[in-house]
Amino acid sequence: MGFLDILRPITSLLPEVKRPEREPGLKEKLLWTFGVLLLFYVMGQIYPIGLDASRLMQFERLDILLGSRTGTLITAGIGPIVLASIFLQLAVGAKLISLDLSKPENKKAFQGLQKLLSIFLAFFESTIFVFSGYVTAAGSFGSTQPALLASVFITQLIVMLQLALGSIILLYLDEVVQKYGIGSGISLFIAAGVAQSIFLGAFSFVPSATGMPSGLLPGAIWYIASGDIAKAFWSLAPILFTILVFLVVVYVEGMKIELPLAYGKARGLGARYPIKFMYVSNIPVILASAVLLNVQLAGMIMANSGSPLLGEYQQNRPINGLAYYITALPSPLLMGGYDIYLGYITQPQEILHIFSYGIAMVLLCVVFGWFWIESTGMGASDVARQLERAGLQIPGFRQDPRVTEKILERYIPIITILGSIFVGILAWFADITGALGTGTGILLTVGIIYRFYEDLAKQQLFDMYPVLKQVVR
Repeated sequence: MGFLDILRPITSLLPEVKRPEREPGLKEKLLWTFGVLLLFYVMGQIYPIGLDASRLMQFERLDILLGSRTGTLITAGIGPIVLASIFLQLAVGAKLISLDLSKPENKKAFQGLQKLLSIFLAFFESTIFVFSGYVTAAGSFGSTQPALLASVFITQLIVMLQLALGSIILLYLDEVVQKYGIGSGISLFIAAGVAQSIFLGAFSFVPSATGMPSGLLPGAIWYIASGDIAKAFWSLAPILFTILVFLVVVYVEGMKIELPLAYGKARGLGARYPIKFMYVSNIPVILASAVLLNVQLAGMIMANSGSPLLGEYQQNRPINGLAYYITALPSPLLMGGYDIYLGYITQPQEILHIFSYGIAMVLLCVVFGWFWIESTGMGASDVARQLERAGLQIPGFRQDPRVTEKILERYIPIITILGSIFVGILAWFADITGALGTGTGILLTVGIIYRFYEDLAKQQLFDMYPVLKQVVR
């Protein structure tokens, strides 16, 4: 606690969203959630002063993963918030920070430290975005716009401060949703970004370079009107694969094993411990995607600096080297159609590319899935101790955490590996078939919508029977 004691005076000065004096009703929570969502979309349309918007580099996967939009105030997105949370959870799970989160004062200290680290990372990431050239400030190399105050450095500094402020605003909007809305702001921003990507990809009427609508459905109608039924069918393929992946994830979300439990001191009372097939949820694919994206960005920075150690780049995409073989394929929408895309992926080099990317994704998912349960208290030994503290045991066995651990080891390690492999393969399948929103985005969104539905149903039940709030708490 010495380290936390040193930082406590700083964390206590950080602004905090005041808790509501009374619990908001369902309609109020929905209004707050909708208001935050509207602000998120507005911020995604505002470009910082001093930014050269004509030289933006778009990374759809990075934008979806971070709930961001490159070049706007939310360029950093929720990246600093998520990274701060993951770093601290891993530090606590690995006992690098000795903190019992079951105690209210320790939980408050943890939240304060997480907020402080998020703010620091917001400035750190914004600095990297601006000074690495990921977003181009006016007056810098390649820009045709004049620098602010005739100084490139001052312009870069102003842009950096605006990007950091945008991420910090998202931090407090997340806090608003947690206290006044439904679910969490982080989940809301990710789902909103994926939904926007799917909606625009499917329904956009903005004309492409060829003059036809860029959205898949309007494009299909365009082809049908032109008499090209085959192209109309292929233009709808990404939508069909998107629906397929959604249905598969929804089905798998309900797959679980329920271990019977009994209260050792109260005969006749029992419970069940659910071990879902997706035991580690979407965490492995989030971390795996983040690693692959960081390799791509690192390779781009190296290539731009004249040291293409990870591969050479054209139009911000690797064309050879390690970065190329572990990068997802370009979207069929960017290649001019699904028929062109099919011809592209049947080339021998691209077949190797597809499978190397899939192997990298699956292996990283397994590694991160295993590491996550071992470092966050989700392993068999940790769950066994939690059940013992709650006075629960498996019927027919002694109330001994070692016995419970051996039984849990029959399920948790296997389900962790199988679940991690599944999310890796599904994300890979969605990516290579051109599903809208990317495989990672779809996996995240389905899980978010599922939890949002559960929170909504629970809140509706509490509104109907207020006494249940006291029972649950």
